[in-house]
Amino acid sequence: MTTPGNAEHGLRLTPFHGLRYVPERVGSLAAVTSPPYDVVVRPDGVDYLESADPHNIVRLILPQAGTPAARNEQAARTLSDWLAQGVLSADPLPGLYVYEQRKAGLLQRGIIGALALTPADAGIVLPHEDVMPDVVTDRAGLMRATSANLEPLLLTYRGDGPGAGADAVVEATAAREPLLSTVTEDGFRHSLWAVTDPAELAAVTGDLAHRQALIADGHHRWATYLRLQEEHASPTPWDFGLVLLVDTARYPLQVRAIHRMLRRLPLAEALAKAEGSFRVRPVDGPLPLALEALADASERGNAFLLTGDGAFHLVTDPDPDLIERTVRRDRPEAWRRLDATVLHASLLDALWQVPDAPEHIAYIHDAAATVAMAERHGGTAVLLHPVREEVVRDLARQGVTMPRKSTSFGPKPATGLVLRSLG
Repeated sequence: MTTPGNAEHGLRLTPFHGLRYVPERVGSLAAVTSPPYDVVVRPDGVDYLESADPHNIVRLILPQAGTPAARNEQAARTLSDWLAQGVLSADPLPGLYVYEQRKAGLLQRGIIGALALTPADAGIVLPHEDVMPDVVTDRAGLMRATSANLEPLLLTYRGDGPGAGADAVVEATAAREPLLSTVTEDGFRHSLWAVTDPAELAAVTGDLAHRQALIADGHHRWATYLRLQEEHASPTPWDFGLVLLVDTARYPLQVRAIHRMLRRLPLAEALAKAEGSFRVRPVDGPLPLALEALADASERGNAFLLTGDGAFHLVTDPDPDLIERTVRRDRPEAWRRLDATVLHASLLDALWQVPDAPEHIAYIHDAAATVAMAERHGGTAVLLHPVREEVVRDLARQGVTMPRKSTSFGPKPATGLVLRSLG
């Protein structure tokens, strides 16, 4: 996406001294990586990652202790110990980093750097989802204690096509020997290169200086960056945040739904309360077949797949009067028709009266994991169909944010390949 005006009104990506694991000090690079903090299913995922290697990055992004203050202190102490022990080390030259993810027929490349922070109304970095203040507070406490950006956000922009500007540098760099390459359990090969040549850095920063970006993943961390910037008098390192920028004109992202697991609402009660205001009907399983039925129904309007007891139910065709009563009218029609909008306003708030709080709702990226958790806890899994990327972009350009956790862009960058110190 290109911004109007001069270079001062676009992305300002700067090199930094990346903090990286020293391979000789860890079991393997794959064993110390983690998915982003909000994708790790707790507590099973945390326990599994901690057991993979004593230096797994999850000990920094999701420290385990009794209170938030104790967790943050523990993460800060762990980071300090790893630096003192030579487990992590800063690269000698400041640079940008070309990052590649490759699996079967999928290839994604982008650039990791420290991006100058700008508010949403500047129109340079566009959010598309709302955030929860308590999550921002949690992430701010962790970043404040560690004085580090522990994982990059995923941002997208639209370049001018192959062989131009930043793309030319990315492709030329990816033809060289990488700094590191490792294969994680999900089958992805992750490779990282440093870009330190002044001419190449100038080509990248000059190209991006005329562009705007969409936050694909990491809204809470971006809001955290902005909150912490306010706490520090500029200029400081807190004026920048760690990001991965992907040119989706060259490497389109995958867009998936984020599902809900309602911890305290049994499936039978959820279905009974939806009856009369929605069309509720059973569909055949197993899960892949039921998801196909959801995809078909989503072509015709709002549709949700509910399960939790081994059976599957489609919830579709909301009563128009219900929508008028429950969905706010001061937003574009495309926003009012979003599944996430209708789910939160009409089902969760109006019919089910389920508060949007962690003790009531778990947000899970994997459909099978959502179903398994619902069955284990006697709750209700609400599965959604993905929103098209063009809908997300159009709303973001209008300055309209979607309900939080409406989309999951990917593949997401692995956490632990490169960190940024603000100390």
